[in-house]
Amino acid sequence: MMDKIPSFERLVESFSRLPGIGKKTAQRLAYYVLRSKNNFTEEFREAIKQVKELINECPTCYTYTENEGDCYYCVDVDRRNDMFCVVEDPADIQQLESSGAFKGRYHVLHGAINPLDGVGPDDLRIKQLISRIKSQATDGEEPIKEVILALDANLEGDTTALYLAKALSEFDIQVSRIAHGVPIGGHIDYVDHRTLGKALENRIVL
Repeated sequence: MMDKIPSFERLVESFSRLPGIGKKTAQRLAYYVLRSKNNFTEEFREAIKQVKELINECPTCYTYTENEGDCYYCVDVDRRNDMFCVVEDPADIQQLESSGAFKGRYHVLHGAINPLDGVGPDDLRIKQLISRIKSQATDGEEPIKEVILALDANLEGDTTALYLAKALSEFDIQVSRIAHGVPIGGHIDYVDHRTLGKALENRIVL
């Protein structure tokens, strides 16, 4: 039986450590790798190797990039310099970009404040955000007018948003947070009470 083969079990265990991958999905992935031709496994291994070797953090906004210097978003001259959007993870930028609604600059925190997991403000890129705002105000660049907090709608996101709002209160800038509520096309009877509460709080005047 396959579950008694140590090398196969190690592969299943490795896949199951990925976020969102359960035991059964990990087994299916391991079987696929086992049945695949050698060229697939070589390409897969090389892709993982290159991701670890070539990708690094942008020194300005802290998203991921293969550039030696700033990332694609930071070097884009068509983006607004007076507006920052703060996100928890680099993947969040892709979601925001797909909406086409934001044309400013980004800043990645690489997580959210979570005392239960031992993640505090100093573990995030919060000091770097404040430093960016200060330096832009003193270096003769266009000052920041607004910082948008595009954080998850959970306890950790709420805690981080409150901390950032307080930390940024020393600056003459507007701090806002993306609205949370009923999704477009959603039915109220299928919406949980917390989301519905947020929708009422974020209601607009018609």
